[in-house]
Amino acid sequence: MKFNRIEDLDLNGKVVLTRVDLNVPTENGQVTDTTRIEKIVPTVKAIQEAGGKPVLLAHFDRPKGKRVDSMSLGQIVPALEAALGQKVTFAEEAIGGPAKRAVAAMHPGDVVLLENTRFYPGEESNDPTFAASLAALGEVYVNDAFSAAHRAHASTEGLARLLPSAAGKLMEAELNALNAALGDAQRPVVAVVGGAKVSTKLDLLSNLIEKVDNLVIGGGMANTFLVAQGIEVGKSLAERDMADTAREIMAKAGRTGCRIHLPVDIVVASEFKANAPSQVLPADQCPADAMILDAGPQTVTEVRAVFEACRTLIWNGPLGAFEIPPFDAATNAAAQEAAKLTREGRLISVAGGGDTVAALNKAGVAGDFTFISTAGGAFLEWMEGKDLPGVAALADARQ
Repeated sequence: MKFNRIEDLDLNGKVVLTRVDLNVPTENGQVTDTTRIEKIVPTVKAIQEAGGKPVLLAHFDRPKGKRVDSMSLGQIVPALEAALGQKVTFAEEAIGGPAKRAVAAMHPGDVVLLENTRFYPGEESNDPTFAASLAALGEVYVNDAFSAAHRAHASTEGLARLLPSAAGKLMEAELNALNAALGDAQRPVVAVVGGAKVSTKLDLLSNLIEKVDNLVIGGGMANTFLVAQGIEVGKSLAERDMADTAREIMAKAGRTGCRIHLPVDIVVASEFKANAPSQVLPADQCPADAMILDAGPQTVTEVRAVFEACRTLIWNGPLGAFEIPPFDAATNAAAQEAAKLTREGRLISVAGGGDTVAALNKAGVAGDFTFISTAGGAFLEWMEGKDLPGVAALADARQ
């Protein structure tokens, strides 16, 4: 996919409407995790270095088209100023007088943050009039919020069709990484998909088995596939009503040449709690009064061998109950193998999704992966093969 980068547009002296992700966790009006704020800094600095004046657009929480004081972006300003190392002017509206005055008063090097775009019903409905009101504030549009790119909102899709548009640095990195993982990937490709339910990842599985050479299935999802093979899983989390669907997925994988890898041994316990007594058993020998909480060591050995034979890895979801020991062992071991191969230059590794990021952080290897997406829903929809409106608009702008 081709799209404009910041360097492709003339920003000198121009007001640059910059869509960023500032939907960060807060407690009592204080930001508790600044990761997303820190990730927008390269884009803001690049715009400034090109002579542009960045005006930041963002949403916060879900006010549903109404002003909700507790969801004001004003509370983000101190953390934003700390990350950028400069003063940020906050406009108490996203359009109208306060926004116009804040933008008109800008000097080179200034940064303005507009109020929560979701305070306006026209944002989520992608209303042309609201998009035009936003566009009137600037001369160029930069989208740096891949995490919101799966939404056709005024600030993510509408603006890109009204102004010269480009991807920000974070958006550019995300799109390049995703293309390297599934678009123009180095083969063989392996995908790891874990999590609780097959039903929530049907589109993802269906798309992946057409794109990858190997598919490793873990977590509660793997139990459903075991049930589909006629294997009893005791008290384990499993969607027994999805057995036919699991068999259909396996049949389709056979037709596309994708090899599905399920646990060959399991770690079982009679209760779900940290350090509960557990044992390793063959995958088809789960006791009736026990539950499968992790993949076993033989499964990990096989997963490592798959990683070694592949050039590209895309990962979404843990292999077991990674939150509690000792049921984090398979996820940790597989993640550490992927990290090792990545450090050695033998594997391109791309991961995303909330539980995935948490699991890789817990394994201490997040910094070793080629790219970790924090985009959540947008990352999953991309894995499902869906068009992302915010990305499509940037591609159209390039043309």
